[in-house]
Amino acid sequence: MTAKDLLTHSFRIAWKDLKDLFRNHLGMVLLVLMPLFMMLLVGLIYPSSGTVTNLQVGLVNADSGFHNSTIVSQTFITELQQINNQTHIMKLSNVTSITDIKDMIKKGELEGGIIIPSNFSTSIMTGQQGTLIIISDESNPQISAALQLEVKTVIDNMGTALAQQRVKPLNAPNSLAVVQPYNVETQGVVPGSPNYFSFVAPGVMAMTVTMSVMTGLPGAISQEREVGTMDGMMVAPINRFSIIFGKSLAQTARGMIQGTIVLLLAVLLFGVTIQGSILLVYLLLILGVFAFVGLGILITSVAKDQQTAQMLLMTISFPMLFLSGVFFPIQQMPWYMQDVSKVLPLTYEAQALREVMVLGAGISDITTELIVLIVFGAVLLAIAVPMFGRLMTR
Repeated sequence: MTAKDLLTHSFRIAWKDLKDLFRNHLGMVLLVLMPLFMMLLVGLIYPSSGTVTNLQVGLVNADSGFHNSTIVSQTFITELQQINNQTHIMKLSNVTSITDIKDMIKKGELEGGIIIPSNFSTSIMTGQQGTLIIISDESNPQISAALQLEVKTVIDNMGTALAQQRVKPLNAPNSLAVVQPYNVETQGVVPGSPNYFSFVAPGVMAMTVTMSVMTGLPGAISQEREVGTMDGMMVAPINRFSIIFGKSLAQTARGMIQGTIVLLLAVLLFGVTIQGSILLVYLLLILGVFAFVGLGILITSVAKDQQTAQMLLMTISFPMLFLSGVFFPIQQMPWYMQDVSKVLPLTYEAQALREVMVLGAGISDITTELIVLIVFGAVLLAIAVPMFGRLMTR
C-alpha cells in the first residue's frame, strides 16, 4: 500500500467520524457550550480585579481615648472606611465584644472581625505601638489573608502619616522621604495590566485541546468495537495504521475547534490580549495533540470496553488538571507536588501557551517546552502504535 493510499484511507475515516459528530446535533451544541461554560465559570469565579469583595466584618471599638485629645481609633476607622470605599473588600458592622464576633463567625454571620483595644489611643499618643486584633476565620485561609492585607494597608498609611507629623519639627525638606526613604515602582514585561484570566485562558486552551484527543480517541474506538463497526474496518482493504491515524485526525479537528472557541471567548469576553504570534499558539496546540495522542492510543489498547476506557481516563486526567498549573500556579504547590508536575506534558503545554499569549515569547524562548512535547509524543507513539497493531490482529 502506497503512502497516498494510507493518507486517503486515513482522511476517509477521519471524515466519517467528523460526519458522525456533525450529525449529532446535541453533540455539536455541547461542543460549543462546554468551553463556553468553562470560560464563563472561571471568569466569574476569578474576577478581573483578582480579589474578594463585600466580606462581612465586625468592628469592635473599645478604645477609651487619651485624655481630651482626638481618639486615634476614630482616625483609624476613617482611614479604613476611605480605603474600603475604593476596594469594597469589606462590609463593616459595629459589634459589642470580641466574644460576639467569634460567635457570629461560627454561625456564618461574619467572615472576620477587627478589635480596637481600650489602650489603642493611649499607646499611640505616648510613643508606643498601638495593637489591633484581627479575628479571622481559619476555615477559609484565602478570606483571612484578604482581610489581613486590607487592615495592614490602613495601618501602614496611618503609620506613615503619624511619622511624617513627628519628623516635621526636624525641618526636613521632605518628611515623606525621611519616613519612607525607598520608593518602589513596578513594570511588566509587556504593556498593559493582565488579569487573572490571562493566566487561566492558556491553560484552559491546552487542557481542552489535549483532553479532547486523549479522551475522544479511546471513546471513539471503544464504541466502534462495541457496536461491531470495527470488524467492518478490519476486513476492509486498508492499513491498520490508517484506522488510528484517521480517528486521531478527527479528534484533533474537534479539539482545535474547541480551542478556537476558548481563544475567541478569552479575547472577546474577558479582555485577554494575545501578545505573541497566533500561528505559534496554534503550533503549540497541535504539538499538545501530538504529545497526548499516544497516551490515548495506549488507553485504547489497554481498555477492553468504553466504560474501562473512561475510568482510566478519569484516573489519569483528573490529577493532571490540578498538578499541571492550568488553574493554579505550580509555585503555590508543595515542593514534592512541583516535582510531579515537571513530568506532566500538560505542564509544558500550558506554560508555553502562557508565555506566548501573555508575555509575547517567541520560539527561541520556549525551546525547552517544545523539546519536551515532541520527545514525549514520539516516545508514547513508539510504544502505543505497535500495541494497537497487536490489538487489531487479535
